[in-house]
Amino acid sequence: MLNVKTFKRPQVFKRIFGAAFSGALATLAFAPYSFWPAMLVSLVLLFLLIHKQSPKRAALIGFSWGLGQFSTGIGWVYVVIEQFGGLPTAVGLILIGLLVTYLALFPALFGYLLKRIQLPLAQSYLLLAPSLWLLIDWFRGWFLTGFPWLWPGYSQIDSPLAAFAPMFGVQGITLAVVVIAASITLTLLSRKATMLLPALVVAVVAVVSGQMQWVQETGKTVDVAMVQGNVPQELKWLPSQRWPTLLSYQDMTRQNWDADIVIWPEAAIPALERDLPDFLARLDAAARNNDSAIIAGVLDQNPQGQFYNNVITLGDNGTEGYHYPASESYSKHHLLVFGEFVPFADILRPLAPLFNLPMSSFSRGDYTQPNIDAKGYQLAPAICYEIAFSDQVRHSLTPDSDFILTLSNDTWFGTSIGPHQHLEIAQMRALENGKPVLRATNTGLTAAIDYKGQIIEQIPQFETVVLRTDIATTNGQTPYTRFGDWPLYLWIVLSGIALLLMRRAQQSTTVGESQK
Repeated sequence: MLNVKTFKRPQVFKRIFGAAFSGALATLAFAPYSFWPAMLVSLVLLFLLIHKQSPKRAALIGFSWGLGQFSTGIGWVYVVIEQFGGLPTAVGLILIGLLVTYLALFPALFGYLLKRIQLPLAQSYLLLAPSLWLLIDWFRGWFLTGFPWLWPGYSQIDSPLAAFAPMFGVQGITLAVVVIAASITLTLLSRKATMLLPALVVAVVAVVSGQMQWVQETGKTVDVAMVQGNVPQELKWLPSQRWPTLLSYQDMTRQNWDADIVIWPEAAIPALERDLPDFLARLDAAARNNDSAIIAGVLDQNPQGQFYNNVITLGDNGTEGYHYPASESYSKHHLLVFGEFVPFADILRPLAPLFNLPMSSFSRGDYTQPNIDAKGYQLAPAICYEIAFSDQVRHSLTPDSDFILTLSNDTWFGTSIGPHQHLEIAQMRALENGKPVLRATNTGLTAAIDYKGQIIEQIPQFETVVLRTDIATTNGQTPYTRFGDWPLYLWIVLSGIALLLMRRAQQSTTVGESQK
């Protein structure tokens, strides 16, 4: 337990507020601000603040850092609670406060373990800290279905450290960021220039790695049209809006039949697939007549009563024609807690509309599913939140995959920074795997991303418009696509072995000196 006297000391308050400020500073490193040095500064400040602190105080400082980061970085989740939750403002604020508090426990755990495991300063910061950060981040990305948002690596999509993504993934960048921040911290504390060497080595390796070509362009480009329907969420599922919505999408598609692939966003079709077989059959025939393919998001219910969030392809998709259910389809696997499934539903659903949002009782598709075919091209789908799970996306890719496809509906988050962060995550998936990403959304941000993670074309939010672009395909696989996070697991194991050996050597030296 923390002693009450602890909180009366002015320096402790200064550290707590300083940690909250430095955590908030980290948000500036992510989209839409994209000032990537802010993450390094934030972590350096965190390391300085927990220096020479007890494990409990380090946990408190880490917790305050987490409150600063997550309250500013994911506070946009409140938009959903406010507009669609049906709860009083006070209750909504309590709920978002609980989410931020929960996420802040992870940097608190980092601070506690870093100081609880007694090691010399350099070993603690350069070997233990990076491994701890990775392990805790991975746990956050898995526990309770996972929330891998705001991993530090994402903030470096425009920095030289982005070169590590094709080799080690986003968490390889996180490792580099933590090592650099630790090296700078040690330099400031010891005032020895030699402590800056690890940071310089990482920077040089990043620059050299940036010159390496892991995949090659095929020389082929695909003409893609992504339809941004801009349908307000509060109108989307009204029966009176079903046909106006479908006709709007159909009209915008008709003007782009000369595209190779036309893409509609997540759940663009405001009805179950089983309810519209005739409409889909006509759409399929029109696409075939124009030598094109259509990809669309649609919900469905199987004979057992289970709902699925699906992607289907129509037209030129390697089949002989549409018959319900679509033979070329993908079912979402990674469901969003409360948005797409409600744990303890019998207890929670009666409490508030927040736990009874439309379509919040989905079933999961398989973790790995075949790519879908569109005009002879192979696309690996990831619906909405799934794009944040790097390992799942990696497992969906095959040597024949041409694109990563992500359909989303960020209408829930309004004009907040959430959709910008979501797009940044999609950019990272392209860079990691050396595959272009096609991102079609209902209200934005709809974008085409090249295999280097750079946005080729993007259309504004909240406009009813079609993004039309040519995008190049690639051959080959990146090291990350092949091996995933295994090199990082190896780093953690080797770091642990090195720490054990160094600790034994120090103990042997101490025993030898005491015997003299």
